[in-house]
Amino acid sequence: MICYIQINSTNKAKNDIDRLMHDALYKDLAIKGIGSGKVETFCRKLFSVANLLIKLKRNDVLIIQYPFKKFYATYCRIAKLKHARTITLIHDLGTFRRKKLSAKEEISRLSRSDYIIAHNEKMKMWLTENGCKCRIGCLKIFDYLSDYQNQNEEHHRPYNRIAYAGGLYKRKNAFLYDAGKAIEGCVLDLYGKGDLDTNLMGENIKVHGRIDSDSFIENVDDDWGLIWDGDTVNGCNGTWGNYLRYNNPHKTSFYLRAGLPVIVWKESAVAPFILEHNIGIAVDSLNEIPSVIKDLTEDEYTQKLDNTQRIKTQLQEGTYLYKALKDAMHTLNS
Repeated sequence: MICYIQINSTNKAKNDIDRLMHDALYKDLAIKGIGSGKVETFCRKLFSVANLLIKLKRNDVLIIQYPFKKFYATYCRIAKLKHARTITLIHDLGTFRRKKLSAKEEISRLSRSDYIIAHNEKMKMWLTENGCKCRIGCLKIFDYLSDYQNQNEEHHRPYNRIAYAGGLYKRKNAFLYDAGKAIEGCVLDLYGKGDLDTNLMGENIKVHGRIDSDSFIENVDDDWGLIWDGDTVNGCNGTWGNYLRYNNPHKTSFYLRAGLPVIVWKESAVAPFILEHNIGIAVDSLNEIPSVIKDLTEDEYTQKLDNTQRIKTQLQEGTYLYKALKDAMHTLNS
């Protein structure tokens, strides 16, 4: 039996995976009906420990979404005690994002699992090089579920409208102060809120405020989605920018699910997937964007758009999660 523990999180990526596992008829071993506050959530996870001891059987497979606050190590120990196996699906690595764990501490924690699903080959390599002994597979990209479809199907030259969605903070997105000049001739539509002073940005940067994700998917009429972090337009740097070398930003799936081809940093871990499937462009600097877009023929952009539509359908169907889990099960059973 394949089992999981429903998260009940505000995290969209984790909730989507819960929903996909539910749709696949995997067995949810989480305790229900306690409430959603911090104390209730802690109690639910605590009671789920007892539930695992009772309901997890020999040769079962337990899927754990990581990071799992509290009891991750305990769940892995119980699985081994019950002669079951664990698959850990990584969302974030604390070594990079929160810096609350050293690489050694994180690897030690993750090594309790029997199998790990990393985001991509670069994250897999990082785990291996830092001493992780588990068998490791790759998700490739996060699936993204929505009940909405984009209503703006027409795109016309010069394909120069770019969307950037998410929190707008100095510690993460200071590059936006220089982005207007870098992408001269293009329009950057910002969707989000934060502590950046939007009055200091270029006139070709349009600020729309925070927008609900489903509303964005349904109504966005830009030509591209931008994935970029750091304080410079010349590559991605800092804590968040460096993390792009290893992780698959959920924002990538968000843009693709909205039907937008994407613009990514050439050194980001997601760039090979984008280029392989021809669903966007990869640049070293935002300064390159105007000329790259200008040189695109109508047929070339249309091909990227068509490919994006194909990937969008796969994301809605959970294609990448199910394939990664199928590969994991094959490896564990071999």
